[in-house]
Amino acid sequence: MIIMKKLKFIALALLITSVSLAQKKETPKKDDEKKQPEKAPLLKSETFSALSFRNVGPAVTSGRVIDIAVNPKNKNEWYIAAAAGGVFKTKNAGVTFDPIFDGQNVYSIGCVAIDKNNTNIIWIGSGENNNQRAVGYGDGIYKSEDGGKSFKNVGLTKSEHIGNFAIDPENSNVVYVAAYGPVWSSGGERGIYKTIDGGKTWKQVLFVSENTGFNEVHIDPNHSNILYACAHQRRRHEWSYISGGPESAIYKSTDEGVTWNKLSNGLPKDDMGRIALAVSPVNTDVVYAMIEGRDNKGFYKSTDRGASWEKQSSYATDGNYYQELIADPKNKDKVYVMNTWAQVTTDGGKTFKGMGEKHKHVDNHALWIDPKNTEHFLMGCDGGLYESFDNATNWDYKANLPITQFYRVCVDNAKPFYNIYAGTQDNNTLGGPARTISASGITNADWFVTVGGDGFQSRVDPKEPNIIYSEWQYGGLIRFDKKTGQQVDIKPIEKEGEPAYRFNWDAPIIISNFDNKRIYFAANKVFRSDERGNTWKVISPDLSRGIDRNKLAIMGKVWSMDAIAKNASTSIFGNITALSESPKNENLIYAGTDDGLIQVTSNGGANWTKIDNVAGIPQITASNIKMQPLVNYLLASQHNENVVYAVFNNHRQGDFKPYLIKSSDKGKTWTNISTTLPEKGSVYSIAEDHKNPDLIFCGTEFGFYFSLDAGKNWVELKSGLPEAICIKDITIQKEENDLILASFGRGIFVLDDYTLLQNIKADDLNKTAVIFPIKNGLVFHPSSPYGHKEKSFQGESFYTAPNPAIGATISYYLKDDFKSIKDKRQESEKEKIKNNKDIYYPSADSIRIEDTEEAAYVLATISDELGNDVRKINLPAKKGLARFVWNGRYDVSSPINFNELDESNPYYSADEGPVAVPGKYFIKLDIVHNGTVQNLVDKTAFTISTLENSTLPLPDRQKLMEYNKELSEFRRVVMGTSDYFGLLKEKIKYLKKGAVNGNVNGVSLLADINIFEIKKKPINIALYGDESLAKREFETLPGFVGALEGIVSGSWGQSMGATQTMIDRFAKLKTEFKPIYSSILELKVLVESIEQKAENLKIPSTYGRLPVFEK
Repeated sequence: MIIMKKLKFIALALLITSVSLAQKKETPKKDDEKKQPEKAPLLKSETFSALSFRNVGPAVTSGRVIDIAVNPKNKNEWYIAAAAGGVFKTKNAGVTFDPIFDGQNVYSIGCVAIDKNNTNIIWIGSGENNNQRAVGYGDGIYKSEDGGKSFKNVGLTKSEHIGNFAIDPENSNVVYVAAYGPVWSSGGERGIYKTIDGGKTWKQVLFVSENTGFNEVHIDPNHSNILYACAHQRRRHEWSYISGGPESAIYKSTDEGVTWNKLSNGLPKDDMGRIALAVSPVNTDVVYAMIEGRDNKGFYKSTDRGASWEKQSSYATDGNYYQELIADPKNKDKVYVMNTWAQVTTDGGKTFKGMGEKHKHVDNHALWIDPKNTEHFLMGCDGGLYESFDNATNWDYKANLPITQFYRVCVDNAKPFYNIYAGTQDNNTLGGPARTISASGITNADWFVTVGGDGFQSRVDPKEPNIIYSEWQYGGLIRFDKKTGQQVDIKPIEKEGEPAYRFNWDAPIIISNFDNKRIYFAANKVFRSDERGNTWKVISPDLSRGIDRNKLAIMGKVWSMDAIAKNASTSIFGNITALSESPKNENLIYAGTDDGLIQVTSNGGANWTKIDNVAGIPQITASNIKMQPLVNYLLASQHNENVVYAVFNNHRQGDFKPYLIKSSDKGKTWTNISTTLPEKGSVYSIAEDHKNPDLIFCGTEFGFYFSLDAGKNWVELKSGLPEAICIKDITIQKEENDLILASFGRGIFVLDDYTLLQNIKADDLNKTAVIFPIKNGLVFHPSSPYGHKEKSFQGESFYTAPNPAIGATISYYLKDDFKSIKDKRQESEKEKIKNNKDIYYPSADSIRIEDTEEAAYVLATISDELGNDVRKINLPAKKGLARFVWNGRYDVSSPINFNELDESNPYYSADEGPVAVPGKYFIKLDIVHNGTVQNLVDKTAFTISTLENSTLPLPDRQKLMEYNKELSEFRRVVMGTSDYFGLLKEKIKYLKKGAVNGNVNGVSLLADINIFEIKKKPINIALYGDESLAKREFETLPGFVGALEGIVSGSWGQSMGATQTMIDRFAKLKTEFKPIYSSILELKVLVESIEQKAENLKIPSTYGRLPVFEK
């Protein structure tokens, strides 16, 4: 046993100590904090904030939940750490979840902890605390002191992965952190760190080496001076993984981390891997350890606080993904193990059995046990979050946590709405609609599985949207028939005598641009099928370098085949990772490999040319073997046969820089086009606009970017996205001009209609105002499958993702704010304040003018081809890009009111006019200020169309519009008359009170008022129905207003128009209305007469009556 003496330790601590002043600073922004020159407006992210992404989920399968923290003082309050999706909080035991970490600079989370003494203090360790191939990294420790409302980075920014926290139960300022350190490289901040001032400063109290970090640290619950820590030596690269070595160990301190002992009595003598540890809260003398290893791996127990250990069984899990123990709060012999199938022992580790996974996703990472009811669990797994109240017999899935980790995405050309297909981390390959006709939006029920396992690339036949090619890990490939739900296995099989193929975890597949039945697929060779995968032929030799990965050094040496977890969960090295066929030349195909080669054929595969040593791409050297990093993506241009884009990714060497290059000569020479991307953030994908060759897009480790100048300048587009989000793939739905992003941890995002980006020019931002080209607007009546809009009566936990707004999206730009007199005065005064000048009050008249000035607004006027105005919409007069949607409906004919719609009431909906006829329309923008109207942009043309999805033939649209116009005008008169009738009744109410409470002669008005009351009653019944009979449950005819509104809603609320019954009833109502209208005119005259008499009698002023002023 190695004992570090106190003096030696202090000397060592001074050398390796912890806290630099830099750790006290806020975490740097994604872009360097160095002063940058002012960017042109077209290069600023904020310029494009109006372009907002729409998250479509789904939550039908969730994503990896890596940790759970439950408030010990309120068990309805949970914090859920998503491995790749930030942190979510619920205050109502999972009915709703809110993302609380979206404003930070990282997305990957390793752990979350609540201070039990002050439950507003939340600690977040960034960087997933596992070691698998798709692990995200972080930038240290975050702390919240307000229950997650805000966070501050408090240090260890170079740790990349945080294992866990141990908070001193007696002193909240004392916190220990297991800093796991980088998994892809040596160095960084790794070891056990301690703060005694609540995170303001950190001190490294235990360190082993640049290759070994700590995955766990624990405090004895009854003796806060006693600590245990688990060291783990590990490294992962593209070609291999090592999960252990001589430096993996368990350490113990009995003096609050000042000195540490390496425990060994009874523990394995040879190399160990990842170690999980748990101290029983029932008896803290009992400590459990689960050790990854070779012959001596297993489950160990100590009954003397780690002084000695005894192996209980050979059970252990995979340190790549799991290795976590949770001790039962009531039974010292009961311990839970997180694993593919969660296990539990009730005899201290001698035997294990499954906890129970019925109808639950496997691959478990986190468990919370209710300390008062130990049959109540929360469990986090690769499939999301589950809750059980009966000791894991049954599980409740939280189907409202959209944290799916998507690798790849594609779309089809289905009508009326396209579908999205995307492969996930351990949650199948999914298909679902980009939008629906439902007023509830997109629900979990709208999604379906095309193939199980870890999902990756899908491709949809461009001519037959029911045929989808979907794959799972290592080249599993099926052809899925959406119509039947059947799968056909079409994975290529080796010919007799041919060596086994080497498929990547994420093997590339493409459909030819020239023949929808032709598909290309790749292992270490490229395959071609001309009959949808029924047969294959090999069209390339092995395109990799042919390197033996077992001869490559890791952590400074070549490891034995018996090294712990050697090569586990890594693709067999030397495979193809990217494929692209030129849309301009069917014989021009590019392939990229995991060992850094680009191979190109110009004759359909007969010959291949190797591209290596690309300038600007780093060289990897291992055991004197040189190679370039993995080729993550290749894209042959659809505009120019000579142009191809390539993405290299070197993050698996600990190099997080972007490497995005472009060739204009089919790969002979290359240009770096990633110089204006942030320095930290590997590129994963690229897409090229189908209309504008200079418009390209890329997805990186921390965000999404576009370039309007072919890669010279990149602009982040982040509205609707978290501050940090990993974008693994991008696709474009060309017919809709939609951008679709596959995020790794927050689901699928859609940017609906990015036409603006295809057309915007620098000169546009110098114009006073601009309306950009407008895509055809689709108009339809939404369905209500749940009875009402959105969640209807399904409860708050019912997950729905929003559809885009119905209608035509208009994007426009205003160069300047339209400043009020007050704005101009304050602007002028700012200059005087700056120059320390006196500021005098304006004149009284100026103050009055300022106070009474009406705010300017932009008036959008939509007109038809005949020049008739059909809709007017008021918009803010704010500078910058903006968007609004015209829903394809005419202005409403209801009386003007200022009532606000109660969105929470499912029975109420916005008042809408009839749907406009499909065809051509125009929009113009005016600025309205103080009664003056000034034109900003003259008429810009666009079209709308209607969704033809009815089973029965649709009516003649023009005739229907003529009917609707007549109905709308009649409704305007009737509803206005009804409102006026209400006004007369209100006036009489005041006059009646004035007659009784005014002067003694006022009673003379009561006779006339009584006449009004008598004449009012039949009009009231005619307009609104017989309330006296209705409230006594007699059958009654509808009132006039109700009958008319029934016709209006019946005619305008669906696409088939009015029935003959409605038309006949409308005709009858028109004849019935005349006597009602005449009667109300009579009442008008009567009320005016009463008002005149009231004035003559000097009755106090009443509602709506102007007294006479006698000079």
